[in-house]
Amino acid sequence: MKQWFILHTYSGHEKKVRESLKARIRDMGLEEIVPEVIVPTETVVEMRGNKRVESSRMFYPGYVLVQIECDERGHIPDKVFHLVKATPKVTGFVGGQHPTPLTPEEVDQIVHHVTEAAEKPKPKFTYSVGETVRIKSGPFASFTGKVEEVNKEKSTLKVIVTIFGRSTPVELNFLDVEKVTFTEDE
Repeated sequence: MKQWFILHTYSGHEKKVRESLKARIRDMGLEEIVPEVIVPTETVVEMRGNKRVESSRMFYPGYVLVQIECDERGHIPDKVFHLVKATPKVTGFVGGQHPTPLTPEEVDQIVHHVTEAAEKPKPKFTYSVGETVRIKSGPFASFTGKVEEVNKEKSTLKVIVTIFGRSTPVELNFLDVEKVTFTEDE
C-alpha cells in the first residue's frame, strides 16, 4: 500500500533534495517503491517597477513529500528508509525512526491546495485591517492610507486616503499598493 511521508530538509534546499532523491531512486531502480517526490508550491504575483512578476513559493518550507510503497504492516522498507536518510540535505523523516504516514484527508488537502494555487496565482503580500500602505499606481499614486477592508477572494483592499483634508475610501488591487515600513511611517 502506498503511503505519503514528510521529509524534513534544510530550508531552501527542497528542490535540490527532490532532484537528488529522484536520481538516487532511479539509480537504484526503486521507482516502483517510491513513485513520487514532490515539493508543494504555489505561484505568487507581485509588481516590480511596472512589471507583473510571477514567482513560486513553497507551502511548507523545509519539507518534501514522498510517496512510498510500504509493506503489509505499513512500514517503510529498510533500503528505502536508509536511501532517503542518506540523501544530502535531508535531516530525516517527520516522526523520526517510526514516521507516521499522512492521512488520505491530509494528502487530499495538500493536493487540492496545490491545484487551486496553480489555477489562480496569489499576491505575494497579504494585508490586514489597520495597516498603513502606499499606493503605487493610478490617480492616487504616492498617497498613503490605512487599510479598512480586505477581500482575499478578489485580492482587493478598501483604503482610507486623506484628500484635501477629507477621508475618502478607495478600492484598490493588492498589486497597486505596497506596505509602508516603520521608518517611512514616522
